[in-house]
Amino acid sequence: MLAATAEIDPDSWAVTLTPRLAQFVAVARHEHVTRAAQQLGMPQSTLSRSMARLEKDLGVALFARHGRTVSLTAAGRAFLGTVERALAEVDRAAESVRADADPAGGKVAFGFLHTLGPETVPELIRAFRADHPRVRFQLVQNYGEAMLERLRAGELDLCLTSPVPDAPDLVARRLDEQKLRLVVPEDHRLASRKRVRLVEAAAEWFVTLEPGYGLRRITDAVCAAAGFTPKVAFEGEEAETLRGLVAAGLGVALLPPPAVPRPGVVELTVTAPRAVREIGVAWLDGHPDTAPVAAFKRFLLSRRGQLLARGANSVGADGG
Repeated sequence: MLAATAEIDPDSWAVTLTPRLAQFVAVARHEHVTRAAQQLGMPQSTLSRSMARLEKDLGVALFARHGRTVSLTAAGRAFLGTVERALAEVDRAAESVRADADPAGGKVAFGFLHTLGPETVPELIRAFRADHPRVRFQLVQNYGEAMLERLRAGELDLCLTSPVPDAPDLVARRLDEQKLRLVVPEDHRLASRKRVRLVEAAAEWFVTLEPGYGLRRITDAVCAAAGFTPKVAFEGEEAETLRGLVAAGLGVALLPPPAVPRPGVVELTVTAPRAVREIGVAWLDGHPDTAPVAAFKRFLLSRRGQLLARGANSVGADGG
């Protein structure tokens, strides 16, 4: 959605002059109205009236007329340089959006959670590009709410997020779910265990993501289901930072599996309550897809239940 400041003033010079700028450039280059009209595929009389109206609107003579030929005035030469640059920029913009929509080599603006960056997203893109090798990606890592804002602003085509959003202006599809683990320091009283009921950590200090993050909402909800409100010692913005805080003995955390095992911590399977986070894909309802976006959306939906690597990242993993 464009901000109000981006609205076009109907009385602006751009609105007044734009339809005639390409005609002006053609006449200036040919220095002959008839030849310019032939190039443009329009009647000579229509082009002459258009140039006269352009000069009248500007209040400046752009051409000196010599029978059937014309030449630029000083004002016309100054105007021509700026107009040519403006039209070239329009051409570049048009080619850019056409290139982004190209079925074979277009662009997908794709957002995803930080925790999906090390393994899941690279593997998804690798698999997709096996059949679409020229499709380009603009990748954005962020927390869920920030990505949904960018989705609504038209800055993203698709995003992988958690929890799966439920909003009237968005379409969301659940793709997979991921076990969360209780992460404790390696010298913690529970570190010798493989499995734990979350209530056994009710007296512990927790390190969590900041309010507004999807994983924070899930953490609070799972702890509530276990019958307690977590005591929060530290809040951060990134899961691996939280693991570092746990390794330093500053608390425990409820986190998805790491891409690479972290020294200094032990990760315990939570047997009760059910501690998982759903991963889903979301897009703006009613927003038309370019061909590459539509292809990548179909690919993601085809990975339902197989989005995450089997083993450490998935619900099917033992997690011990």
